[in-house]
Amino acid sequence: MEFTAKQIAQFIQGNVEGDENATVNTFAKIEEGVPGAISFLSNPKYTHYIYETKSSVVLVDASLELEKPVSTTIIRVKDARDCVAKLLQMYSEAINPKKSGIDSLAFISPKAKVGDNVYVGAFAYIGDGAIVEDGCQIYPNAYIGDNVKLGKDCTIYPHVTIYHGCKIGNRVTLHAGSVIGADGFGFAPNPETNSYDKIPQIGIVTIEDDVEIGANTCIDRSTMGSTFIRKGVKLDNLVQIAHNDDIGENTVMSAQVGIAGSTKVGQWCMFGGQVGVAGHISIGNKVFLGAQSGAPGSIKDDQTLIGTPPMNPKGYFRSQAIFRRLPEMYKQLNELQKEIEELKNKNK
Repeated sequence: MEFTAKQIAQFIQGNVEGDENATVNTFAKIEEGVPGAISFLSNPKYTHYIYETKSSVVLVDASLELEKPVSTTIIRVKDARDCVAKLLQMYSEAINPKKSGIDSLAFISPKAKVGDNVYVGAFAYIGDGAIVEDGCQIYPNAYIGDNVKLGKDCTIYPHVTIYHGCKIGNRVTLHAGSVIGADGFGFAPNPETNSYDKIPQIGIVTIEDDVEIGANTCIDRSTMGSTFIRKGVKLDNLVQIAHNDDIGENTVMSAQVGIAGSTKVGQWCMFGGQVGVAGHISIGNKVFLGAQSGAPGSIKDDQTLIGTPPMNPKGYFRSQAIFRRLPEMYKQLNELQKEIEELKNKNK
């Protein structure tokens, strides 16, 4: 597929500067641009690349001021990052059309209900009482347990496991290897047997509409009731959501975040990689936690924090500057103590 700069500008409501007939047929990072590619520039740190990129077209923010002429064709838009996301979505749908049909090697229980325009790949399993609504894409080797409900237009990639009874909303994407509804980590020490007694986990997981779950992410079923992933949540790869958690609408979490059990996370939160959150606490709305932060207690709304325990970024980075100087400061302290001891001895 090939598009002109003029066609692209019309689609994203941008203004062309340069050759409106310049054509593109692929995407490339601005620093790796090639003829026939479209790139974008939204981070000021990459501005110098626009003067040397080989890409035929570059999307830029309308506010960008150029210091010298460029050889590429520019399309100015309100938000370059947002516009390239729309173009990538359109391109992805064009090159990866929806599959259809039930593979002869798939297993669908006679007690299951499967809607229209559903794809089920080879060796996928759909259990008793499961409901798969219209437009779902279930790739090979996926496991849909008994009494699971899948809403419309869900995409279930290979080796996804959805345990019995879990409820999945509309337009949910579960990437390869994710596990929905495994038992929560519930064990009670038993002194009489010198072992642990397993606490049965009889609840479910409820995932609401427009959620995307990354590869090998695990969401545990609740002890009772449900673990909730609310509408619009986006979880990266290798995230752990424990039993009875409630993750608020439009919250996003980067890789290796871990949320302990019975914790409520508010709406529009953003957690960087490897953030850890303790159990039985509450995180407010619009809380931003920097990478590797640890939250041992509840946090109120509208805060940007980093570290363990989390603190204001300015305070954190000042503390880190002092921490790096601790060996030198410790040496100076010892020298001062020696001098004080010597002065005491002289005055005796």
